[in-house]
Amino acid sequence: MNYSEAANFLFDLRRFQVKPGTESVRALLAHLGDPHEHVRFVQVAGSNGKGSTARMVESTLREAGCNVGLYTSPHFDSLRERVRVDGRKMPESALCEFVEEAKPYLVDRAAAGEPLTFFETVTALGLWYFGRSDVDVAVLEVGMGGELDATSVVDPVASAVTNVTLEHTAVLGDTIEEIATTKAHVAPADRPLVTAATGEALAAVRAQAGDVVTVSDASDADAPQNPDLRVSYEGRVNHTESVVIASQGSFEVEARIPMLGAYQAKNAGVAVALARQAADEVGVDLDAETVARGLRNAHWPGRFEVMQREPMVVLDGAHNPGAFEVLAAVLSEFDYEELHLVFGAMHDKDHREMAAALPTPDSVTTCRPNLSRAEDPEILARVFERTGVESVDSVSSVSDALSNALDRAGPDDCVLLTGSLFCVAEARRRWTRLEVPKAVDSRVEARTTLERAGAAPEAVAAAEDDIVHRVVKTQVESRQARALETEMARLGGQCVAAGLDSDGELHDVVLSGTLGQFDRLLARIDGGFVSRANEPSSDSNESDGGPFGLSQVAADLRERLELGDTGGSGESADSAYPWTDSVSVMGILNVTPDSFHDGGEFFDADDAVEQARAMVDAGADVIDVGGESTRPGADPVSVEDEIRRVVPVIEAISELDVAVSVDTRRAAVGRAALDAGADILNDVTGLEDPEMRFLAAEREVPVIVMHSIDAPVVPDRDIDYDDVVEDVIEELNERVLLAEKAGIPRERVIVDPGLGFGKSKPENFELLSRLSEFAALGCPTLVGHSHKSMFELVGQNAGDNLEATIAGTALAVERGADIVRVHDVPENVAAVRVAEATRNPGRFE
Repeated sequence: MNYSEAANFLFDLRRFQVKPGTESVRALLAHLGDPHEHVRFVQVAGSNGKGSTARMVESTLREAGCNVGLYTSPHFDSLRERVRVDGRKMPESALCEFVEEAKPYLVDRAAAGEPLTFFETVTALGLWYFGRSDVDVAVLEVGMGGELDATSVVDPVASAVTNVTLEHTAVLGDTIEEIATTKAHVAPADRPLVTAATGEALAAVRAQAGDVVTVSDASDADAPQNPDLRVSYEGRVNHTESVVIASQGSFEVEARIPMLGAYQAKNAGVAVALARQAADEVGVDLDAETVARGLRNAHWPGRFEVMQREPMVVLDGAHNPGAFEVLAAVLSEFDYEELHLVFGAMHDKDHREMAAALPTPDSVTTCRPNLSRAEDPEILARVFERTGVESVDSVSSVSDALSNALDRAGPDDCVLLTGSLFCVAEARRRWTRLEVPKAVDSRVEARTTLERAGAAPEAVAAAEDDIVHRVVKTQVESRQARALETEMARLGGQCVAAGLDSDGELHDVVLSGTLGQFDRLLARIDGGFVSRANEPSSDSNESDGGPFGLSQVAADLRERLELGDTGGSGESADSAYPWTDSVSVMGILNVTPDSFHDGGEFFDADDAVEQARAMVDAGADVIDVGGESTRPGADPVSVEDEIRRVVPVIEAISELDVAVSVDTRRAAVGRAALDAGADILNDVTGLEDPEMRFLAAEREVPVIVMHSIDAPVVPDRDIDYDDVVEDVIEELNERVLLAEKAGIPRERVIVDPGLGFGKSKPENFELLSRLSEFAALGCPTLVGHSHKSMFELVGQNAGDNLEATIAGTALAVERGADIVRVHDVPENVAAVRVAEATRNPGRFE
């Protein structure tokens, strides 16, 4: 069973109506052998904020050293996002394994007239995966209510009700008290329930749960007297972060969180109380510093997410009047000239109350996410016309609605897209979609590329002889995939889509053709081609730019294929960097006693400076100074010791004719190094220290973002990748986006695939082989392969394989590396020059 078949089976379960209760999930888990029974669970219920709270609990426990699972809904692009372990979404192979094991039972139940629903089955999938992953704790976001929700099949060690509003009244009850009562059934058996509910909701929670931990902000009008945990919102400190204070007895933490709004202080307080209870069950200590760091790393997409500035673009998944009131309050913390609203919502929401909660926008563009429950954009437009907005448009696709608003906005304006997380998911692809170039020079490579994209066997057989051209893999909606398939066929090219039958997630597509065929395809999209014989007539009002929001897809493809004017103008502001015009050699200078290969050789500052001079004389473009070893089993070094090691050396070599980089995972060390004269930050943890990205933005220096699972490396840790190259690219993409949102231009972010960090030896070679695919990220690429154990695969010794390292350097350059990081500078400079000469002999004349 491939992934498309497994996902299709799960999405097909959406046809069964929701039925409250846990009996069906219990029976399925029993059939699977109750794999979840040894896992400790945290349940988070509530009307709003439960996803953010769950993410903060998960991040805090991970910071404390726990292996943590996270189950949330809905997803943005892939069903696998709902189930994560240590921040990584579950692999396709695991989902396929689950469906193969569960499908016969699920088919039998459906045949007996007792089918399980989509949410029940996916909940069981999450619990099954957490059990097989042997996590210490799994945090579950409750779907609806509490008492009869599918997640309540577990016995939690800690649980919460964030807050209570009128919602899902047909299922949960007609009053606040009834809804609060059903939510409070998530209370653990032998620990208090945590809640930020107030007033009549709190009274109902107390009546049901008995023992509770109350979380309250003193500014709440109906705050309970003497709450157990007090929080305060200290306001935003930049465009993405705010400061909150939480105190419980003698424990107090002041933290920055990557979320804005006073309500997030209460979510953070609930998360702190839950994390402390869960940590106590696991037997780990949670000090204030760990909690603060965990909260600051709790990034949660689509919740007042500022995607860019000038104009400021905000994506927020608010989907009910209460959430819109909170959204308006957060928006009031910003200064902007005009407000341009993009709005798409489900048909069962109170659109008039949602519109009334926001400040009157200067323009509104309504749209419809690609979902059957989405409201007609023309109906939504009429709602805003009746509120007095003079400029109101309606278009079919979210992408085109966002483009419409961006075209209207000036640099000091705000573009706000809201109304539904489904709407946010489609809009966010403007910043996250990747166009991955594929090297397809043979039938074998063609077949492999198509199979990795999930194409059906018959589609692979039909297309494998025809796609040996320019090949790009990307992800689009199902209706976009159908349109691309039709148009590429008309032009003589190929578009092969994954075998998904559902609109439940993005479809992988592999596009192949000559540059001329691609050019004609993009021209037809720009001209607004009509190819929707099987689509609803309501899509016929599509504005220019092709159907279904393909205009943004076309713009992305044009940039990747370098067809026409992509908006560039003149020389880059960063052209002075050594890797801009040619491949750079970065010389490694470890001022440590225990680094692999050269540990201790340059621990003395004078020896280090002498080595730096020798590397510069040999042609090094960058010197990378490191004061902490990341080899397997290396002991951590204190911040103070790391600074004492690197700063004197950086000060001494900063006058040399070379760029200086500091290899560190700590922002405090990075700041001291920049003060001493360093030019570049090299972070092997990929911005795990949340301050690092703001430091790079503040100092306007390049930052190297490496993909790593652990640093220092944990020996023999087995990581599941479906496709190591595409998985690493996807995970790096979110890290690059994080850097961009902090204010670092993408051209100043350098990506490093992280050879040797959480990858097997064959996987390291796969990354080196397909290095050209990292061009999808639009960033310079660094390769660090020098003397690594990966070369044991070809009979070389780890730590002593100069010949293999030189060969790796030549291959890396040939496959598109912009920087190679090596110990032996003279030999690798020669390899770089030979490799570059084969690509452009004229540049050496």
